[in-house]
Amino acid sequence: MSVLTIVIAALVVVALAFAVIWIREMRTSVGFAWPTPVQLLIGLVTDFLDTLGIGSFAPTTSLFKFFKLVPDEKIPGTLNVGHSLPTVAEALIYTTVIGVDPLTMVALIAASVVGAWLGAGLVARWPRRYVQIGMGGALAAAAVLFVMTNLKLFPGGGTALGLSGTTLVLGIVINFCLGALMTIGIGLYAPCLIMISLLGMNPRAAFPIMMGSCAFLMPISSVRFVKFNAYELKAALGLTLGGIPGVLIAAFIVKSLPLQAVRWLVVLVVVYAAFSMLRSAMLERANRTAGSPVTP
Repeated sequence: MSVLTIVIAALVVVALAFAVIWIREMRTSVGFAWPTPVQLLIGLVTDFLDTLGIGSFAPTTSLFKFFKLVPDEKIPGTLNVGHSLPTVAEALIYTTVIGVDPLTMVALIAASVVGAWLGAGLVARWPRRYVQIGMGGALAAAAVLFVMTNLKLFPGGGTALGLSGTTLVLGIVINFCLGALMTIGIGLYAPCLIMISLLGMNPRAAFPIMMGSCAFLMPISSVRFVKFNAYELKAALGLTLGGIPGVLIAAFIVKSLPLQAVRWLVVLVVVYAAFSMLRSAMLERANRTAGSPVTP
């Protein structure tokens, strides 16, 4: 049995275990309701874009903020819980398409999972203002990465399909940090692609690594968000039920888009969301200082 087969089997087990835990939680939740058409559409569009390599966290956060669908403090958990199973679908589709050194892939995926598990336990307990500041910064960083991508400012990368020695250790440390940052809404795709390129690997090798990392870390870290009720169930379910069809449409029907034009549009949306989130954090502080009640 190959390492890739073991990784895929482990991914299926993790996804099924998360689905069972989440369904059990939904069955016991008070006031359960199915997602609205808008919430389903957000899942469809954002996971469609994610499958094409744009990412889902920043656009989803922007739409949640614009339509006021999720309280700020619950957005990180909702992103991770709701996008988990669509991301697993992405990984199962793409991990078998692009070859990469098994040791490198497993080591980097494992590092991201540990980082996300520790990060989720911290972020799930954060007060709203901390989440607003963290996500505002995350969205600003995402906007910068989109601009760099469009202006072709990323490193070109090399030809290697794996890492060893010092570069492997460095990759493990960086992916651990990227896994932790996922829990406050900083998508892993673009930073992982930059890391892979800077370490001399073929940029195509980033796809199974970044998709595999997210596919493992999101269900595992989401268990903690579910446990602490640090997410919005209805919105997360909308991401999942709308997102899986979005992945399949992007992977098997559309396959490609003029991504540069789409990214410029996403930049505008994300900048709006970053400004809105940081403004909310400032208002939160001002309201607390004045002693007035804070509206959600």
